[in-house]
Amino acid sequence: MVSIGARLREEREALQLSQEAFGTIAGVTKKSQINYEKNERSPDSNYLAAIAAAGADVLYILTGQRVGSTTTTPTSVQPISKGDRILLDNFHAAPEQVQAGVKTALGAFAPASAGGKRGKAA
Repeated sequence: MVSIGARLREEREALQLSQEAFGTIAGVTKKSQINYEKNERSPDSNYLAAIAAAGADVLYILTGQRVGSTTTTPTSVQPISKGDRILLDNFHAAPEQVQAGVKTALGAFAPASAGGKRGKAA
C-alpha cells in the first residue's frame, strides 16, 4: 500500500515544485515538508487546504483515489440543470413553513415505488 507521504510527494512532483517551494505554499518549513513525505509527521487541515488551492489532489493524497474517478463517483449522479438549481435555491431560501408545505404537496404526487415516502413531509 502506498503511503500518504509517498502520494504527497507524487503530487508535489506532478506540480513540479521543490520541497521548499511546496512547503512555502503550504505555510510550513522545508523540514516539515520532508517529515510529511517520510510519514514522520501528519499535515493539518490548513496545510491540506493550501496545497489543494495550489492544485494538489488532496482526496488522492489522503485516500489514494483520484477526484472524479469511477471508484469515487457514483454512476447515477447527473449534473443539476439550471432550472433545478433555481428551484433548489428558492426552496432553501423559503421559510421553514413554506418548505414543509412544499414537501407535503410533492409527497402527495410521489410514486408508490419511491420507498414508501408518498405523502410524508420531512
